[in-house]
Amino acid sequence: MFAIIETGGKQYMVEKGQVLEVEKIEGKEGATVELDRVLFVGGEGRARIGKPFVEGAKVKATILAQKRGPKIIVFKKKAKTGYKKKQGHRQYLTVIRIEEIIGGENGS
Repeated sequence: MFAIIETGGKQYMVEKGQVLEVEKIEGKEGATVELDRVLFVGGEGRARIGKPFVEGAKVKATILAQKRGPKIIVFKKKAKTGYKKKQGHRQYLTVIRIEEIIGGENGS
């Protein structure tokens, strides 16, 4: 069984046991979070598509770590005017492991 979830403005296709990095989710390491913005649930010969979200569907995940991503350099320059600006950015990330996918309706 798999699901497509939305978190942090991005969409992820997830399966049970999968580990992935998403934009920061509040919570401590070891805590369980419920992601209820499920767009699609599929597998086992059936599929449920949300409008926009699947009613009653949830994905339970465990927070493994809170960390920051790699540094990204933002450099702006305008020719002939001497204008240049250098900025760095590091995104806050949460590493989660998918524990369970609840498909809605009958809870399977």
